[in-house]
Amino acid sequence: MTELFDTAVTSLLHLPEVLDRLAAADGDRRSGGHHAAHQHGHARVHGLGGGGAPVDIVETPGEYAFVVDVPGLSKSDIQVTLEEDRVLVMKGGSGKRKREEEEGEGEGCRYFRLERAAAPRSFARKFRLPEDADTGGVAARCENGVLTVTVKKLPPPEKKTKSVQVTIA
Repeated sequence: MTELFDTAVTSLLHLPEVLDRLAAADGDRRSGGHHAAHQHGHARVHGLGGGGAPVDIVETPGEYAFVVDVPGLSKSDIQVTLEEDRVLVMKGGSGKRKREEEEGEGEGCRYFRLERAAAPRSFARKFRLPEDADTGGVAARCENGVLTVTVKKLPPPEKKTKSVQVTIA
């Protein structure tokens, strides 16, 4: 009976994590259709799935900025890569729940409730960059639990004007 109780309590303790994962997966699935229809042509960066971390994307005249909250992750836990076909990939964390033994906890101590988010949390996000993104101008920094990836823009192509000599017959 005690083993059954322990199994039930353990399952309930992980319920918030399971619900978070399901909500993130549902949000990514929905963002492809519903939100894309309401962007009115402003967003030129296209999400390609992934989950676990919401991303703010900001376009300025000179760059695109991707801002991700990554609490509990260090710089060494995060990878930012650029795949072929202009796909920006940001991922990090192990996804494993870690609880360090605190002082004062003796042998036989067990958790009854774990409400704090597990850190480090894992995430993986992919975005197809627009044609004017400079793939050689990608930079990333992580400060105070916030990952910011910036992608410089290429200067717009110069408009060439050509004078045509008009002859009168």
